[in-house]
Amino acid sequence: VQLQASGGGLVQPGDSLRLSCAASGRTFSRFNMGWFRQAPGKEREFVAVITNDGTTIYEDTVKGHFTISRDNAKNTCYLQTDTLKPEDSAVYYCYAQLDGTLRWGQGTLFTVSS
Repeated sequence: VQLQASGGGLVQPGDSLRLSCAASGRTFSRFNMGWFRQAPGKEREFVAVITNDGTTIYEDTVKGHFTISRDNAKNTCYLQTDTLKPEDSAVYYCYAQLDGTLRWGQGTLFTVSS
C-alpha cells in the first residue's frame, strides 16, 4: 500500500481542518490506519489510530477535538481536527499497519496561528 496525505494549510486558532490519507491497493480495509505528528524541534508523537474493525484510540491531548475515521470504499483515512490550537501545529504523517507491514505517507503540514 502507498499513502498520500493531504489537507494541510494555515488556519487560525479555533478553526477546523480535515486531513486525508489516500491509499493505493486493494487491501486497504485490512490495515489499521493512523496519524502521528511532529512539531519543530520535537519528536514524532502518536495522534490517533483506527483499526480495521473501526476501533479508535487517541492521544490524550487530542481527545474530544480530533476525530479519526475511514472510508474503505474510497481507500481513505481522515483526521478531522477541530478547535485547533497553536500547539497543534506540526507535520502530520499517516501510516498503515498490518501485521509486520508498516507504511508511512509523506507529511502534510498545518500551522495554527493568528
